[in-house]
Amino acid sequence: MSDRTQLTILNSMAGQDFEQALDQHIAWGLKVLDLKDAIYDKTVDQLSPQEAEQATREIERRNLTVHTLSTGIFYDDLEQGEDAFRARFEPALDRILQTAPIFQPKNVRLLSAKSSKRESFDNCTDYLNDQHPWLIPMYRDAIERLSTAGFHVVIENEVRGAIFSHPQEILDFFEALDCGNKALLTWDISNLWEEGTFPSLNVYEQLKPLIGLVHVKGGREDSESGGHRWASRLEDATWPVVEIVRTAVRDGVSPVVCINPSHGKRNPGYNGTLADYESDILFLRQHIEEIE
Repeated sequence: MSDRTQLTILNSMAGQDFEQALDQHIAWGLKVLDLKDAIYDKTVDQLSPQEAEQATREIERRNLTVHTLSTGIFYDDLEQGEDAFRARFEPALDRILQTAPIFQPKNVRLLSAKSSKRESFDNCTDYLNDQHPWLIPMYRDAIERLSTAGFHVVIENEVRGAIFSHPQEILDFFEALDCGNKALLTWDISNLWEEGTFPSLNVYEQLKPLIGLVHVKGGREDSESGGHRWASRLEDATWPVVEIVRTAVRDGVSPVVCINPSHGKRNPGYNGTLADYESDILFLRQHIEEIE
C-alpha cells in the first residue's frame, strides 16, 4: 500500500447493502474500511463471529482491509448509574472481542460517554471524579482488555451531551485515564465544534499529542451566533478544512483520514447523498497532495 495518507468513509455512507457498499469503495479508489453499521443490517458491535467471517470473506475478495471497527461502546447516559451503564456496554464489548480477531483492524473505536446533565459542568474529569468515579476505571478496563487482545483503541468525541466539549477537558480526561499509547483520540473536528469549540490550528496543536485518527465532515456556521448550524459539503464548510487537515496529514498523526456525513440542518446543496460524499473525497484529494 502507498505511504501516502489514505482516505476512508464510514462504510454505510457508500450504501445500506454491505456488499454493494464495498464495491462503491473500490469505485472511489478507497482501500481501507471503517466499519460501523449496515453490515447485514447490524452495527459492527452486534455481529456474530459467523457474520464477521462472512463480511471478512467479502472484504478480502475485494482486496480491501479494515482500518477501524467503529463501535458505539460507551456512548450512553452516565447519569443512569454504573450498573445500568455496564449492562449496556459489556455485551457489545464481549462481541467485539470475539469478532475483532476476525476483522483484524488497526483500531477499535470507543465513544465518549454522554451526560443528560452536561450543561451543569465545564470539565468532565472533575465532574466524573466527584459524581461518577466508576467511569474512568471502566474505560481503563475496556482498553486493557482490547489491548491485551492485540488491538489499539481510539476514543472519539461525540455530540449531543458528550463529555468532551473542549481541548482541556479532553487532555485532562486522557491524563486521568493514564493508558499511554494504548488509547488515543479520534478527533472528530466538527463534532467538537457542535459541542462548542470552533476548529482551529490552535485546537489541533493542543490535541496533537493525543490524536490517532482524524474525522472530517462539512458544516457551516450560524451567521448570528457563529455556532455550528448547517450541514454542507467540505468545499462549502466554514471551518478551515484544508489548513487543519493538511497540517494533521503532514504531521503524520492520522495515517487514515475518515470522512463522515455532515451534521446540521439541511439547506439546498447538501442532502447526504453519494454525490456529496464523492465531492468530499475529491475535494480532499485535490487540495491535499499527500492524500491518496
